[in-house]
Order: sequence, then C-alpha cells, then structure tokens
Amino acid sequence: MKKIFLLFFILPTALFVSAQNKTKVSGTVGTEKNNPIYGAIILLQKANDNTLVKTTLSDSLGYFEFINVPFAQYKLEITNVEYERKVSNVFLLDEQHFVIELHNFALKALIDKQLRQVVVNGKASFVEKKIDRTVINPDAFLGNAGTNALEVLEKSPGIQIDVNGVISLKGKQGVVVYVDDKPTYLSNADLANYLKSLPSSTISAIEIMTNPPAKYDAAGNAGVLNIKLKRTKTMGFNGGLNLSYGQGKYSKSNNSFNFNYRINKFNFFSNVAFNVNNGFQDLFIYRQYYKANGNLSSLFNQNSYIKWETNTATAKLGFDFYATKKLTLGAAVNGFNNNKLNTVSNTAQIYDSAKNIVNNVVAYSPTDRNFKNGAVNINANYKHKKSDWLFNADYIGYKSVTNQSLLNSVYATNGTLQNKSNLISFLPSTIKIKTIKIDYSTLLKNGTKLEGGGKAAFVNTTNVANFYDEQNGTQTVNNEFSNDFTYKENINALYANYSFEKKKWAIQAGLRFENTIIKGYQKGNATHADSAFTRNYNNLFPTFYFLYKLDTTDKHQLSFSYGRRIDRPNYESMNPFTYPLDRYTLYSGNPFLQPTFSDNFELAHTYKNNITTTLSYSYTKNINTETIEQRSNIFYSRPGNLGKNNTYSISVTGAVNVKKWWKIQFYTELTYNEFTSKLYTENLNNKGTFFFINPTNSFQINKLWSAELAATYLTKVTSGQFVLIPSRHVRVGVAKKICNQKGSIKLNISDVFYTNKTGGDIKSIALSNASWKSDLDTRVFTLAFSYRFNKGKSLAARASGASDSEKSRVK
Repeated sequence: MKKIFLLFFILPTALFVSAQNKTKVSGTVGTEKNNPIYGAIILLQKANDNTLVKTTLSDSLGYFEFINVPFAQYKLEITNVEYERKVSNVFLLDEQHFVIELHNFALKALIDKQLRQVVVNGKASFVEKKIDRTVINPDAFLGNAGTNALEVLEKSPGIQIDVNGVISLKGKQGVVVYVDDKPTYLSNADLANYLKSLPSSTISAIEIMTNPPAKYDAAGNAGVLNIKLKRTKTMGFNGGLNLSYGQGKYSKSNNSFNFNYRINKFNFFSNVAFNVNNGFQDLFIYRQYYKANGNLSSLFNQNSYIKWETNTATAKLGFDFYATKKLTLGAAVNGFNNNKLNTVSNTAQIYDSAKNIVNNVVAYSPTDRNFKNGAVNINANYKHKKSDWLFNADYIGYKSVTNQSLLNSVYATNGTLQNKSNLISFLPSTIKIKTIKIDYSTLLKNGTKLEGGGKAAFVNTTNVANFYDEQNGTQTVNNEFSNDFTYKENINALYANYSFEKKKWAIQAGLRFENTIIKGYQKGNATHADSAFTRNYNNLFPTFYFLYKLDTTDKHQLSFSYGRRIDRPNYESMNPFTYPLDRYTLYSGNPFLQPTFSDNFELAHTYKNNITTTLSYSYTKNINTETIEQRSNIFYSRPGNLGKNNTYSISVTGAVNVKKWWKIQFYTELTYNEFTSKLYTENLNNKGTFFFINPTNSFQINKLWSAELAATYLTKVTSGQFVLIPSRHVRVGVAKKICNQKGSIKLNISDVFYTNKTGGDIKSIALSNASWKSDLDTRVFTLAFSYRFNKGKSLAARASGASDSEKSRVK
C-alpha cells in the first residue's frame, strides 16, 4: 500500500499536471449560530487510509483553503479546543472536479467537562520547530510555575544568561528581545530587571529566531527572541489570576491578573502584575599585577556583597474595534514602574610582591534607582480578499533617576585610616522613541505569498551625570566624572519577502534595506571640551530559507537558512564619560564603536516533526562586547569592537515518550568559538569548545497530579575576552489541579543542590591576570497558585506594534 501511495502522490501522470496546479479545496468554519471560528485546525486527509496531506488554520472570518492538492479522494477533519471534532463527507478531486467549495462547517460547543478533558489531553510540546523559528511553550513545564520571563528564557534551547543579564544564543551575544512583536529598547541590566518583573504565567509563547525574516529589523547579530503574552480570545468577561511566593535566602513574588472583555464590536484586554525580587551576589575578584620583566608586582583580592530589593508594577490596557469584516482598529497603552535599592559592601586587600598586605580598603555604595516607562500604540488592520494591510505607530518613553554614593576608606595594616573619600552622584536620563511601520502581504496563485513594508524610527536620549566630592559635609563638583550627553538616531527601512510552497518543498527569500543616521554630543565642563560625532550608513540584509520533505509522510525534512544581521551599540555605550564602580574599577563608554555585522548559516534535519538536528556556522566582525584594560593597577571596563568571531555548532532538540506517563524533552549543543582581535596593547586569540545539555522529565501521575525533574549542565565557555567556568543545576516540581481543574497549585525548587555558580578568567590584559567567582540566590522554593475563568465564543486576536529593535539598546 505504501508503494502504491508513493507512486500515486509523487508520480502523477503528465496528463493531469496542469489541472492539479489549479486545484483548490475551500470552506468556512463557524458555530451553530453561524459565528466564524478563528484558529480551527483543518486536516486534509486521504479518504482510504487517513493519511495526513496538509494542515491549515481558519482565519478571522472562519475561511480556509488548500491549493495545489493532488487528485484523490479526501475528507476533512476540523478540531478546536472549545468545540466538538467534526469530519466531513468524502469528496473527489479530479480533472472534472478540481475546485471544491464546501459548505459551512458548524461546530458544536463542548460542555465544561468535555472542554476540561480536551485541555488536559491537548498539552503542547515545550519546543516546536517551524521553517524560520523555534517556538517555546512555557506552560508545558511545571518548573516555570511562579517564575519570571528571564528564568523561562534560561531553560529555553540554546539560550544562556550571565550574571549581568546578558543573553547569548548558541554562544553568541547580540540578541534582540521583543515583547508582542515590539522591541524592549532596554540595556542588558534594565532588560533583565524588566524580564524578572514579567511573570511566566503571562507568557503564551517564546519565538527563537536565529535568522529572522526580512520583516524584522536587522538588529541583533545573534538573532531575535519574541515573547508573546497571553491574550484571551473569547466573548464576555474572561481572565486569570496568578500568585506565587518564592523563598531563597531572600523572598521573591510574582503576581498577575489578566482579563478580556468582548462586547459587540469592541474587545478590551488588560494585564496587571506586581513583582518583588530580592536577591544577592557574593562576588570575589582576584587580580595579579606584573612588572615588564614578568615578575610579580602586587596582588589584589576583593569581596563584594551586593544585595538588592526590587519592586516592579506593570500594566497594559488596550482595545480592538471591529469596524467592519475587513477593518479592525486598535490601541494599547502600557508601562511599568521599577524601584530598586542596591547596596554594595566591598572589602579589599592590596599585597606587595612578597604577598604582604599593604593596604585594606573598605567601600560602601548604596544606589537608589527609579526606572519607569510608558508606551502608546495605535494600529489598524485591513483585510481585502487575500491581501492584508497592517499599520502601527508607537511612542515609547523611559525615565530613570539614580541617586548613588561611593564611600571609600583606606586603612594601613595597623588599622590606621589613611584616606577617606565620598563620591555622590545624581544621574537622571530620558529616552524618547517614535516609530511608524506599514506591512503588506498578499496570497497569489500556486501557494505564493508576497510581503513588503517600511519603517521609520526616531530616537532621542539624554543622559546627565552629576558627580560631587564630599569632604567635611561640603560638596564640590567633580568634573572628571560629571557628564551631559545627548544622542539622536534615525533608522529608515524598506523590505520585501517572497515565500512559495509546493508539495515537498518550500522556499522563502527576503531583502531588507536600512539607512542609519546618528548624532552624538557631549557637553563639556571645566576639564573636558565639547565633543560630537555623526554617522550615516546604508546596508542590505538578505535572508533565505529552504525546506524539503524527503518523503510524503513528513517523516524526514531538511531545511537551510541564511541571514545577515547587524548589532548596533547601546545608546549609552557611545557616551565617552567615565564613572567608578569602586576605587580600582572604572566604567566608561566608547564614542568610536562600530556596528557589528554577522553572516549566519543553518542546516537542519527534522525527524517526525519532533527531533531536530542543526548544524550552524556564523562569521561575525567588529564584535561589540565588554572589554577590559589595565592601567596603573586600575581596571577600565568599556564596550569595544573585537576583530572577528567564528562559531561552529551542532545541536539536537526534541522529545521522547519513554512511557505513556513519562516524557523527556531535551536540548543539547556542542559549539566551538574562536575570537581574534587586536585589543589595546595585546593580541587576543581566545578559542574553545563548550557542551550544553538540558533534559526535562515530565511525569503525568494521574488526571490531577503531575511532576517534573530537570537538569542543566554547561562546560566552560569562551566568549570574547572571557572564559566562564562550568555551571550545573537541578530543579524539581510537582503540581495538582484544583477547583474543578480550573486552577492549579504548584511547588517548584530550583538549583536543588546549590551548584549554579558563576565565574571565570579574563584574557589578554597587559601585565595582569584576573578572575572572579560569584554565589547567587539561585536555590529558591516557590509555591504558585493559578486560577482561570474562560467561557464564550472564539474571537480573533491580532498582533500589533510598530517597534522592532530600538528598545533592546536602552541603558
């Protein structure tokens, strides 16, 4: 039978080829009251053996279609989580009947008991592979209960996050993070704080795109992460409540409430959340200084205990107005308010070449920061036949005010105070972002889709740093560190994308053009002259994807992708001013930073739409990353450009059903990194291989109880100027459904054996060696409760947002 089927499907007679290229099966799906159903799954199956031929989803009008279908007898199976399954009558597709228009399929709503059963049995996989992205479903893991978005990302395939919140994808930095297809416009530290404030319960999916399509901004040489938030799609009033409390050394809490209200032509949606994140970092720094002849000059040991208390409130409110069947208008406002109190207690010892203590240094630095954001989006969506227009305009504003002091005391070995200083700072900053974007797509004959659009983004930032030296209660201006910096940027973009699907293969190709205009100006003071810089450059960014099915049952698929990316410096990174972390470590910007460019290639094999093996290579030049320079026993940390980076990687991701009640999701990766560059006075040649594995065991004990056991192991990692130590941790979780399965209660323990440490060595520092190690608040017991109320008729939801990459660069 299989041989006959293969001959029938792959080798149709030449007589019918032209007719089959025009075949179409279409229809509509609705309720018993003739209301259209959005997102119903339509399965086109062979009538004789139920072989699956194609799959599609109904649109907002309930319409679906299949084109270029081979001649045969077929039937349709229609499913939706809120409605009963329905199977059509058998129909024939041949040279006389090559356009089939089926009647409206009316689905019967499930009663509550049936619906709950479907929800239980329809649990999504944690990882889903698509032609141009990998999709993560956070709800598939118990370990995500009561956690936040940053912790979910840490568990996702190929993603690593360091202690500073820097996100790497397959060993590469330069990842742009989106929320609901809109950029976050945040620096590494601020992005980490924001993601910690976003409860995992509010996330519906995370899209990982190492080679994003041309529709997305070209920013992010390592790729794009798009976090999709939950949006209820039913009539009436629906929503959910999520509460959690976590206890490590310090307490943590993630709480959120979301609701959706649909009445007549209006759909209102909202989400509010409150997050408490208290934690610590116990940091140990070791430095050895050498003379020009190689002999030891001095030693430096420092311990910094960093404690933070963070409270964040976030809110989002929006609506859609379904003006006509073709036109939908929408608007949304959202924002957050983040308050963080950070205290750093430093003790350091300075040793001479004979390892005798010369000085003891004690420093205390409290920081009080308020960081707030407000954003407005208006959007319009117009659908006409097979064409779709989408318009978005955004205004985003950020405001940050930081008050900080740095009290340093230097003591002799006998305890005598030798020097005492207090540096006080007041650091206000603002960022204003305006974007406008238009996207157009249309479906043509024979499975062809064309897309195109344009975008303009305008960014204006101001950063003021007021530093004062305090002596005997009197403050004087410190002109060495004080600074006033403004930055303006305009990016204009156009793109076109083409995709085509036919039987066993599919292609997608795109091209994006971006013009970048930037201006930076630093106001001078008594000791520093004014300085300014301008740049104007144009770039093209091609993308290409190819998918080929090796058999008619989709058991084996091969795919290839290529994309060119850019990583522009953070807005503050080009600010040339310097500020101290402590007496022996200074941070500064770099006005000479160049954008990073990368070419990324991937070849993947997928088995049974489940297990995917990927070979990847990327070449990156002018890598924008943190660099360390040592001068006069002081370490200067600043962003810089490294010459080039070659990355080779092989990864495997998938799932295995060991037993009916036991499933293993896994991701493993082997990557080789090579960094070469001229770095200050040294030559950097840092290379190495790392291995990463992340298996997760899911146990369905019965209809009410489930459990999870997961582990992560990462060998040492080479990244730019740094070599990071290995890390590992284990987490466990258990859950029970309550309240007639409308709610659940979950217990999760992260880093059970408290082994998730961070640290590493710093390479290529003139006349110095340096290393560090940290203990963090990673072992946390979390108890979470969630409850949902959900009823009504299905309603189409739309993506909105004009913004793409700008948010990821806010500091």
